[in-house]
Amino acid sequence: MPGGRLTQQERQQIALGLADGLAYAEIARRLERPTSTVTREVMRNGGPTAYRADLAHRATERRAHRRRQTAPREGGAPEQAYGRDPEAVREYGETLTTVMMASGMPTMTARVLACLTLTDTGSLTAAELVQRLQVSPASVSKAIAFLESQDLVRREQYEGRRERYVVDDDIWYQSMMTSARSIAHIVETARQGVHVLVSGTPAATRLENIARFLDFVSESTARAAEQAREILRTKPEAAPGDNSEPGAEHG
Repeated sequence: MPGGRLTQQERQQIALGLADGLAYAEIARRLERPTSTVTREVMRNGGPTAYRADLAHRATERRAHRRRQTAPREGGAPEQAYGRDPEAVREYGETLTTVMMASGMPTMTARVLACLTLTDTGSLTAAELVQRLQVSPASVSKAIAFLESQDLVRREQYEGRRERYVVDDDIWYQSMMTSARSIAHIVETARQGVHVLVSGTPAATRLENIARFLDFVSESTARAAEQAREILRTKPEAAPGDNSEPGAEHG
């Protein structure tokens, strides 16, 4: 399987594959590349309906140029704890961000959540996010506001007026419960519509079936989240012979 960055010819093949309606996995198979590479490439450059090979290639070159310019000023890649490969961590961060984007999350929101998730502390300040992602404070603030609304992050007071944004053990549980409550609200609204449209009519029957389906999904989601909550609190055993300090990732 070839390594390295995608070539312009490979990007043209991706564009042709998308135009033919091929799945990412099939495009990747033809290129002999990982599916995650193709997925990340498409999602970072307009998505499946707006992907353009020439624009994607130029954008990649610009990003590489910016990284070369900023590396000396930042003193190279941040030091990684536990002997991690900084380049592998960066690549994985891009993959995780892409998957989140594919699920419908806005780009900057996905980048912020991925960045927080991949820290050992599970928390960063606004200034740290700005430095790591090389974006404006306003962009971070907007992304955090969205993540808070979905119960995917929480704020914590830190050194006076400063705050840290946290993704702790319970964040995904809280998010799933928020999702279940949101679905339950749709169920309630759908059932109100049954009476308005007169029970037994085609439109009312459609709403009733939607309500029954989503009611089952909501209850199942909440029940599963409760049953699996302890999994999020499981602590891994320390790696054998590891003396690295978790804080080393902050440099």
